[in-house]
Amino acid sequence: MVTITEALMQIKQGAQEILLEEELQTKLARGKPLRIKAGFDPTAPDLHLGHTVLLNKLRQFQQLGHTILFLIGDFTGMIGDPTGKNVTRQPLSKEQVLENARTYQEQIYKILDPETTQICFNSTWMSSMDAIGLIQLAAKHTVARMLERDDFHKRYTSGQPIAIHEFLYPLIQGYDSVALQADIELGGTDQKFNLLVGRELQKHYGQLPQVVITMPILEGLDGVQKMSKSLGNYIGIDEPPDEMFGKLMSISDTLMWRYIDLLSFKTPVEIQQWQQAVVEGANPRDIKVEFAQEIVERFHNQSAAVQAYENFVARFQQGQMPEEMPEVIVTVASAAIPITQLLKEAGLTASTSEAIRMIQQGAVKIDGERVSDRALQIPVTSNHVYQVGKRRFARVKINTSV
Repeated sequence: MVTITEALMQIKQGAQEILLEEELQTKLARGKPLRIKAGFDPTAPDLHLGHTVLLNKLRQFQQLGHTILFLIGDFTGMIGDPTGKNVTRQPLSKEQVLENARTYQEQIYKILDPETTQICFNSTWMSSMDAIGLIQLAAKHTVARMLERDDFHKRYTSGQPIAIHEFLYPLIQGYDSVALQADIELGGTDQKFNLLVGRELQKHYGQLPQVVITMPILEGLDGVQKMSKSLGNYIGIDEPPDEMFGKLMSISDTLMWRYIDLLSFKTPVEIQQWQQAVVEGANPRDIKVEFAQEIVERFHNQSAAVQAYENFVARFQQGQMPEEMPEVIVTVASAAIPITQLLKEAGLTASTSEAIRMIQQGAVKIDGERVSDRALQIPVTSNHVYQVGKRRFARVKINTSV
């Protein structure tokens, strides 16, 4: 058993903000399991390491004896939440939402304990709410308060459109806390407004307001924008060990510490020892290797982590190509295809402009030979191994549809 003070210290570690800490202490003092809510909109089928910053904190609450309410926003996912973006997020179809929700359920138990995790869908209560109920819910918040939300405020002041249905999103997310009688809700810093709406609605419905805990948002591999599958700067928790290890080794020595702080299960003392070792002359790469192995082992197993390291050394330090790589067929309607288009079609670059940039950087190879001509035409029926950067390989066969 841990004391309230010890539990509070564990919860605060890595958290961005707690509103209100005094209320959290009071709830912990009850001495009974609390209901910890976190909502996920199934906007993409894969969870990535950015999601695990929050999932790891949920796991910590489980270890302290509390119950996790893993809320899948199948109803709100069909509304579309801008979530800090300056344009309306496109709503998903019911089929997309359900398929993505299914994959979420398969992945979360890599982190969370199934015994103390309740998976909930907000369509359970929202689908039965009639128009009168929705109007009554909307009456509990004002337009002025909605425009305090940062992304709404920016769009309003810059003359960009805000659809009325977008105002419903924070209200419905807040009502989820009412329906679940949440004691605590966790979310990223970009969700702070929505989480606070939940507190206010619980007061309206005669409940004790939930404590809001915001967690930092993990930057993607580019070190600039938040980790996102749509931006291509993510590491999926279901990715193969070699891919996961290689991506972690690709981050900068500076970004490495941010990843370690938010993702590693090492103690603060152990992380300080790593930092001191670098100050004293240790190679940051060696620490990055230990960290990458820790993450691969967490989502796969120890032998996979060891093998991923050995494969990485063989591939990048000894210049070997991986034994296994994706095999891609690209179909064209002419006798040849530009190298830039081929790289995009094969999924090795996100766009032709990225392909041009990688060629200019000398980062593109065909069968191990560096490509320097961005206008290079690749004939049909060819079959070669293409490499972009240090990690992206594919065996590409070109067919013609003519």
